[in-house]
Amino acid sequence: MRILNASGCLDALTAPDVARSLDAFVSKTVTPLPREGNAPVRIAETDVGMLNSIGLANPGIDAFLEEHLPRLAELGVPLWVSVGGFSAGDYAETCAGLTDVTIELNLSCPNVEEAADTAAAIVAACRAVTNLPLYAKLSPANWDISEVARAVQVAGADGLSLVNTMRGTALDEATLEPRLGTWSGGLSGPALKPVVLAAVYACWSATRMPIVGMGGVMTGRDALELVAVGAQDVALGTVLFRDPEAPERVRAELAAEVAALGVADVDDVRGVAHEGGVASRLSLTL
Repeated sequence: MRILNASGCLDALTAPDVARSLDAFVSKTVTPLPREGNAPVRIAETDVGMLNSIGLANPGIDAFLEEHLPRLAELGVPLWVSVGGFSAGDYAETCAGLTDVTIELNLSCPNVEEAADTAAAIVAACRAVTNLPLYAKLSPANWDISEVARAVQVAGADGLSLVNTMRGTALDEATLEPRLGTWSGGLSGPALKPVVLAAVYACWSATRMPIVGMGGVMTGRDALELVAVGAQDVALGTVLFRDPEAPERVRAELAAEVAALGVADVDDVRGVAHEGGVASRLSLTL
């Protein structure tokens, strides 16, 4: 099992040591043209997590390829590039320029207008222009997320990133006005964990695809539970803003959790929630 960062939750060029403590680094979302992003205020803390309304601010694919990607490559860790857009053509154009990375297709950003094309159409367009690994990052807002997972699998996705943030709003205590410049933003942090567990459980049941689970992972126990419902890898998000040592800490806590269960490796726990739990799987191996 690998530990990654959730896209946009770590600036590897200002915190290279944190990035190197990961098993792979995921870039901020890049689009064909530069984007300034949403108007401030862009971040607001809440009692149950964090709201962000960044709006896919990025330098555009040309500047990313020329200036940012070579510097990220110097980190010496495997790179994932998060790709966004507003049509299947946008996504495909960006993917066509990438080499030697894994691509995460950001199909569900709550802080910009949704792409007009379906998730499956976007994946198919990208698959037509690249042989690189494609992970589809899906929204938890869809009631039957497993249906979307099956569709992107058929379209050519190699894996899933589950899940993106959910739309939320926070009000100023004194004025009762929205605290974010766009009034709403993507909610991340502990409140998202039950939603993530449900999404990973449903999508692994439906597809058996490799899944990166993310959302509310604060401890090794959180990571363990995501693996139990089917995640192959886990990404850290909000926790990185307050604890730069989270990758090493979560890795150590996860090892302790696995040892306490009496299993040899964390991968032995993958999917046990579908099979009656750890005790049931251990009985089958005796």
